[in-house]
Amino acid sequence: MLDQLINLVKQHAGDAIINNPAIPNQHNDAAISEVASSIFNGLQNHATSGNLQNIVSLFQNSGGSSLTSNPIISSIISTAASSLATKFGVAPNSAQSIASSLLPTVMNNLISKTNDPTDSSFDLGNILKTTSGNNGLDVSSLIGQVTGGNNDLLGSLGNIAGKFFGN
Repeated sequence: MLDQLINLVKQHAGDAIINNPAIPNQHNDAAISEVASSIFNGLQNHATSGNLQNIVSLFQNSGGSSLTSNPIISSIISTAASSLATKFGVAPNSAQSIASSLLPTVMNNLISKTNDPTDSSFDLGNILKTTSGNNGLDVSSLIGQVTGGNNDLLGSLGNIAGKFFGN
């Protein structure tokens, strides 16, 4: 999953990392990997802390609310900014600006890919199992808890349920 996240970050890293003079070109790939690791580790920290329902809710976000107001995204932005500042010598304000512009775009794309039944590059079930470390996780039950058992809601959110049973 981390390799897929790296590729996703790379697709959106243009102005934020690659064309940004605050990050020397020789560090572009490492900075991209660091942002992807921040996403993975952030999701993993929330999953292992028992916040699986919040992660499911995040991935059901249909763009109606700002991702930057989501506490999971806020914590990932802070972690990524801190890592960029510490590991690559980026000024803290610049690092915060990079993370604040890049992370919502990447996460929005990740959410979109997860909810798209024609795109199998990311699967919420696999994300939850990987980040929680629980391969036996009953994802469909968790989705039911978050949606109140409303399977029509699942269908309207890109047929997420079908992705769980397809893999």
